[in-house]
Amino acid sequence: MKGKYVIPVFVPHLGCPNDCIFCNQKSISGQKKNITKEDVIKIVDNYLENIKDKEAEKEIAFFGGSFTGIEVEKQEELLQTAYEYIKQGKVESIRISTRPDYINKEILKRLKKYKVKTIELGVQSANDYILKRIERGHTFQDVKKASKLIKRHGFTLGHQMMVGLPESTRIDEINTAKSLIKLKPKMIRIYPVLVIKGTKLEKEYKDKIYEPLTVVQAIEICKILVRMFADKNIDIIRVGLQNTDEISKPGTLKSEVVAGPFHPAFRQLVESAMWYDAIVDKIKKLNVKVKKVEISVNPIDVNNVIGHKKENVIKLKDTYDVILKVKANDSIKQGKSKIEIIETYK
Repeated sequence: MKGKYVIPVFVPHLGCPNDCIFCNQKSISGQKKNITKEDVIKIVDNYLENIKDKEAEKEIAFFGGSFTGIEVEKQEELLQTAYEYIKQGKVESIRISTRPDYINKEILKRLKKYKVKTIELGVQSANDYILKRIERGHTFQDVKKASKLIKRHGFTLGHQMMVGLPESTRIDEINTAKSLIKLKPKMIRIYPVLVIKGTKLEKEYKDKIYEPLTVVQAIEICKILVRMFADKNIDIIRVGLQNTDEISKPGTLKSEVVAGPFHPAFRQLVESAMWYDAIVDKIKKLNVKVKKVEISVNPIDVNNVIGHKKENVIKLKDTYDVILKVKANDSIKQGKSKIEIIETYK
């Protein structure tokens, strides 16, 4: 199967009509100045030069800000620059992220002209009260309308949602996932809220109005959401913000994170927790007092089954007095497993 390589180009805060209370794009991206045509060329050329898999499908992705809210002349300049790489056969596609209320037929026509393939919508929540609370500036009706338009015009649809927003409950987040599933996106990103320096949320946190999720709480809700989307064959392309100098453990040098469920391997924690639940469930169904089991899985799943810093192995031993042995098996599909009892208690 041909690999895929995304070349990220950040347009921090460009096109955004306001600051959502959790957002400081320039801090998140580590980029303080606005992007130019020359910047795009420099970024893309650098990535193309250093890609090891030259045969991989390559995509230029404009992240951050609200791309379709940028003034049209600037949009065209950035898109034209990216489109040149498609015409030269160096890149296969373009991806953009934007707000749902900045999508209409005219905008989609412009994107189609420059061979944009994927449009990701920042949804955050399906609850209109929460959208208003975080000063998002649009409703969920805008999300539904934009999603349908995007799909109707032949683009690949992606959604981004958040967990741990102010006044959002686990039920709200599960309902958001259900609402997004109905709109049938191809892909989803799930972001636990982090408190970032220079945001309104930082003030709410310091004034004790807002309390972020703990890492454990964020893992618990993300486990449920990942399972929901996976069951509907929706690609989960990210869980948690990417670890960078700016997005790192609160208190570390250069970190812009004040508080919240940050972990450099957050997705692994979520997937490992899901594997732990699945293993415990299988062991309980064996109807014997298990002392040692061997779980055979696809090589890709081995690290997640063992857990971050062997967490699952240690937890099974401490909680159930079960010794876990993990074996790689190429013939087992990713996400599937085979369990074998090695030893039972007399």
